[in-house]
Amino acid sequence: MTSTPPQQAPSQCMGPEYRRESEKPTATVSTQVSHDNIHILPQTPQLISLLTMIRDKKTDRADFIFYSNRIIRLLVEEGLNHLPVQEHTITTPLGTQYSGVKFEGKICGVSIMRAGESMEQGLRDCCRSVRIGKILIQRDEETARPKLFYDKLPEDISDRWVLLLDPMLATGASRPLKTQCRARLTYS
Repeated sequence: MTSTPPQQAPSQCMGPEYRRESEKPTATVSTQVSHDNIHILPQTPQLISLLTMIRDKKTDRADFIFYSNRIIRLLVEEGLNHLPVQEHTITTPLGTQYSGVKFEGKICGVSIMRAGESMEQGLRDCCRSVRIGKILIQRDEETARPKLFYDKLPEDISDRWVLLLDPMLATGASRPLKTQCRARLTYS
C-alpha cells in the first residue's frame, strides 16, 4: 500500500502593487476550482489576513466571531456582485445627473438552518430589509442521504434572486437537494 504525500497548498506574494515581489510576504491562498458556478473570493491581503486570524489557535472566541463576520460580509458582497443590474439614472443633491445601476429585481436569502444562520446578519448589513427564508437539511438515518426536513420561504420567492446562505462546503452531498428544493419552491 503506497501513500501519496499531502499536496502543498498554493501560495502567492501578498501586498500592495507599489511593492516589489521580493518585498512582499508569501501566504497560502485558496485552490482554484474549475467549475463555472463556483467563484473563489479574490485572494487579497485583507482576506488572507482575516483567514490567518480565524485559523490561529491563539485567537480567542470574541476575535474569531468578529473576523468570521468580516469574512462573511466579504462573501455576501461578492455574491451580490454576481446578480444582474440594470441602468439607473438619478439626480444628485447638486442637481446633476448620475448614470448608475440598480439590482434587477428583488433578492432574498435562504439560510441552511444552524450553520447558514451565521451568515444572515452579513446579508442584512448589506441589504436593508432583506427577506430571509430557512431550510433544514439533515442526513436520513436509514439511507444516509440528505433529506429536507423543514422549509419556510418567502411567498414570493419565485420573483426574487435567492442567495443561499450556507458556509459549509464539505462533500457537497446536500447541494443537489438544496438546489432541487430551491427550484421546486421557486418555479412551482
